[in-house]
Amino acid sequence: MADETCCEDFYFGDVGPIDTVYAGLPVAGLDSDPLPPAGEAAWTLSAGWDEADDIAESFAEFIDTVDTTEVQALVVGAFGDSDDSAALIVEPLIKAADRFPALRSIFLGAITSEENEMSWIQQTDVTPILEAFPRLTRLDVRGSDGLTLRPVRHEALRTLRFETGGLPVEVLRGVLDSDLPRLERLDLWLGVPNYGCTVSLGDLSPLLSGERLPALTHLGVENSDQQDEIAALVAASPLVARLACLSLALGTFGDEGAEALLAGQPLTHLKRLDLRHHFMSDSMMSRLTDALAPSGVAVELGHRRDLSTWGRARYVTVAE
Repeated sequence: MADETCCEDFYFGDVGPIDTVYAGLPVAGLDSDPLPPAGEAAWTLSAGWDEADDIAESFAEFIDTVDTTEVQALVVGAFGDSDDSAALIVEPLIKAADRFPALRSIFLGAITSEENEMSWIQQTDVTPILEAFPRLTRLDVRGSDGLTLRPVRHEALRTLRFETGGLPVEVLRGVLDSDLPRLERLDLWLGVPNYGCTVSLGDLSPLLSGERLPALTHLGVENSDQQDEIAALVAASPLVARLACLSLALGTFGDEGAEALLAGQPLTHLKRLDLRHHFMSDSMMSRLTDALAPSGVAVELGHRRDLSTWGRARYVTVAE
């Protein structure tokens, strides 16, 4: 059975902070007063841009203060200054993996646009996280500069999300070449070529064929400047028949993409179709709603963008 949270809303609007709840747990930090029980919070770690200390020192303080054997979720923010990479926290976290037997969820790079533009976030190879934590069920990653994922087998992972302004094709291939038998949710923010996206429409074919990721029930291919073309591929994708939730949000989706969805295979089995941040006309929005809502599909059409504001140029939610 699919995870009950497969259609959970992971859209963070203007890429703001995860400041209240993550992985079903209230967010807390070492500055919380009083400190909650270790297993009842998603713990935040952040160096802070104004501090001389990097995140490795914050992590050392954390493991000396909190009963890490009970920690279920970590939300990792700023690694240090803008040139510091996620390796500063990934390496000590992996070395201390045996001290986190209950850890199930990690958000790596929960950094807001006020702290650093997404394209400037210095990421790292996230494969060792999956290798060190075989019982991890959720991994969220923000930023793509230096991001790597090598093929890996992981029997517990159920949610994998990459929020980027430009996704390297090697990361997509790492996902597709991995053995992830329980993965139910995959979100890929493709972004634009100017900020690092090297994923072509053809690169999506192995994913959309339905031959990989046998447990997948939620797919997001989002934040793309080719959102209409992606919709046309999705409309004919064998994978769609087994999805509960589909997201083509955050990108340049317009009437052409909607027409492709309406002309393609039936989508009335979906629980949710997320098209937020779009450029559709009123008439097309009505057509989509009329076609899907009577079957119980929740069609998300918020954040409509006005072409006249930008000289009829479409834009994605996050690039830089």
